[in-house]
Amino acid sequence: SKNRRRRNNSIKARKIVVLRSSYSPKATFPLAILKSKPKIATGPNLPQHNRGPMPYFAATPSRTALINVDMQNCFLEGYPISAPDGLLVLERVNRLAAACRKAGVLVIHASIVVRPDGSNLGVLGEFSQPVKDGILNKGSETAALHKGLVIDPRDILLDKPRFGAFHGTDLELILRSRGIDTLIVAGVATNVCCETTAREAAVRDFHVFFLSDGTATAPMGNLSAEQLQNATCTTLGFLFAEVLTVDQMIAKVQAKVS
Repeated sequence: SKNRRRRNNSIKARKIVVLRSSYSPKATFPLAILKSKPKIATGPNLPQHNRGPMPYFAATPSRTALINVDMQNCFLEGYPISAPDGLLVLERVNRLAAACRKAGVLVIHASIVVRPDGSNLGVLGEFSQPVKDGILNKGSETAALHKGLVIDPRDILLDKPRFGAFHGTDLELILRSRGIDTLIVAGVATNVCCETTAREAAVRDFHVFFLSDGTATAPMGNLSAEQLQNATCTTLGFLFAEVLTVDQMIAKVQAKVS
């Protein structure tokens, strides 16, 4: 009958309302993450940011490595892809590396380079004209480490064919064989090779420190270098790394020695 059909439809409608009202997207996330404030980076020249849900990691020197990412000529000064704060970061990286060596922290310098014959260029050459033109060719002046970068005989030099320092390299083997479980990431560019390296390390269960003023980038698209710096540090600080300044990192390393 019509009355029975109306009652059935009314019951179905009430069920739908109950189901919809009981659903909350927030219910799928841990309450601590929802209530916590993400770390907010304040740009490459500003020292402070707010903490997110990431814990404070220890920095035991014997189990920690500093990886300086792409401190190469083309990324630091004089080229369209150079970071405006490249030389400032270079000075900070040298200072941090000196403190790390003194404390017994392994220092690694990673460089993104490709074969001059293009045999391992792959799709990288399809979307990056400078790379296709040879700016990252191994042995070229543009791809060489900057002359201002201090390299100690104890340091390790690492060539990588792509953005992340783990992909296509023996970095993980180097770290695991020395019992290293913590990585400090510095260098250029913040939102490309540095971020990729930090994420690669995090998903491999390394503790990661990411330096808010020990990394730098260049403007991309319609975003400024500062906007990109802030976005990267905020994202990494929320789920992937403890974001610190260079001075804070030095203090943490030295605290374990004294």
